[in-house]
Amino acid sequence: MIIDVIGDIHGYADKLIGLLEQLGYVHNGQYFVPPDGHHALFIGDLIDRGPQQVATLEIAFAMLDAGVADIVMGNHEYNAIAFATRDPNDPERYLRSHNDVHTRQHEAFLAEVPFGSELHHYWLQRFYEIPLWIETDDACFVHACWDVDSMDMLKPLLTADNCLTPYALAVTSKEHTSPFDALERVLKGVETPLPDGIVMIDKEGTKRSRVRVRWWLDNLQSRTLHEIARAPASALAQIPMDALAENIDFALKTHKPVFVGHYWLAGEPEPLSSKVVCTDYSAAIDSGYLTCYQLDTTQPLPLQSANFVQYHHR
Repeated sequence: MIIDVIGDIHGYADKLIGLLEQLGYVHNGQYFVPPDGHHALFIGDLIDRGPQQVATLEIAFAMLDAGVADIVMGNHEYNAIAFATRDPNDPERYLRSHNDVHTRQHEAFLAEVPFGSELHHYWLQRFYEIPLWIETDDACFVHACWDVDSMDMLKPLLTADNCLTPYALAVTSKEHTSPFDALERVLKGVETPLPDGIVMIDKEGTKRSRVRVRWWLDNLQSRTLHEIARAPASALAQIPMDALAENIDFALKTHKPVFVGHYWLAGEPEPLSSKVVCTDYSAAIDSGYLTCYQLDTTQPLPLQSANFVQYHHR
């Protein structure tokens, strides 16, 4: 079987339709039917940013319901549920605060799916059906990081299919707790503190004192921040060349290939390492491309650049 692993769509249904048609999927009036021997897998972040939120969801979930696709949860689907859910311990508050940054991140979705509407409740319930990760005999699929230790922490909170429950949502939304940190690892990646006094401004304009790291590299603990940080050049320029990463307790513990999205890559697509592929090539900006990796389950490894397909929209 060929698994078509499709990167972050962020509400760009036209790009999704273009990519599916390029891959040989044909719409039968209800859903996109894959070519013989193919199955789609969406790596999360279906929503936010783009102009076609509901159309994107309808395409992906019609395929899910028809049994021709799977979806794993992205941080944006998780955030959407938390943004709409009151804190059971403090009903005046939401599990994800409605501050300016969070509201701005979510405004494209809420413009099409009004807060509190029937449509809103419907899609939130559908998001609960999406597992946080999927592991098959051949490969591992997760939005941001395959961290088995974090997954072991989360499993007792989840359904048998690794889906959220309302209780799991509440517990993982509480900052400065082990479940919160585990959820952050799986859906947002591995981070390390920046050296004292250094602050990074991210693409949303938020100040950050921590930086995401390239967890797919070997020997993280012995590398400098310059080697492993995923940060703009302006932020890296502030970091001493010999500054070491701190408190990175992570190792990739699987022999299978791992597929992620999340990382807003650019340029010619290629595997991140001998075991890890990212299919997020910034489809939510004009210069980015919705990207797919075609995994042949009869020969999952070695990972090959030739297996990427990108939709180059006009």
